[in-house]
Amino acid sequence: MAQPGKTRTTTRKLPNNRAVEKPREIALLASPARQELVDTLEALGGEASVAALAGQLGRPADGLYYHLRLLVRGGLLEELPDEGDGRRYRTRVDKGARLQLRYRGGRNAGAAAVEKVGASMLRIASRDFANALKRSDVATEGPQREVWASRSKGWVDERDLGEINRLLSRALELLHKPRSGARNKLIALTWVLAPLPVKPSRRGQDDED
Repeated sequence: MAQPGKTRTTTRKLPNNRAVEKPREIALLASPARQELVDTLEALGGEASVAALAGQLGRPADGLYYHLRLLVRGGLLEELPDEGDGRRYRTRVDKGARLQLRYRGGRNAGAAAVEKVGASMLRIASRDFANALKRSDVATEGPQREVWASRSKGWVDERDLGEINRLLSRALELLHKPRSGARNKLIALTWVLAPLPVKPSRRGQDDED
């Protein structure tokens, strides 16, 4: 394995495409470490030095190069020339934009890769939630609540489903705003929306079993 100092700088311009849809690209994000690297890079505006990434993640910079190289080789990130603050990386989209997974359901390689990415997201969320609960300075209720885990199951119609998707999209819009002086609290939001099979109700049993 090449040492960080021996890695050739990649200056090839990546296609400006938000969609991550090739199974091999999606599979790169099944690693919690690589998923967090991309998330953190995007939260920092889509471009950052290794030192900045390491500082945000609380990890030594040397431990990030392996995953960064894989993301560069896989086409999700671009390595930029050193501008005096160490190596820099950027996502393959315009500054401020985010990579988006694109996939279809069914028994296919893309869906199988996304399943692993989803499992990785939930592992990260579980760890973040557990770590947050250990802190005494976090808000657990009220309008500024910042620690929250919930699972709900219920019946919706097409209008309800549309409203749920609108609210989730709005939450993403808020999270994707750039960092500013007042916008200085870093949070993570993870959710899973999934249709469930409807079982036929039994006689004498409530339909909301």
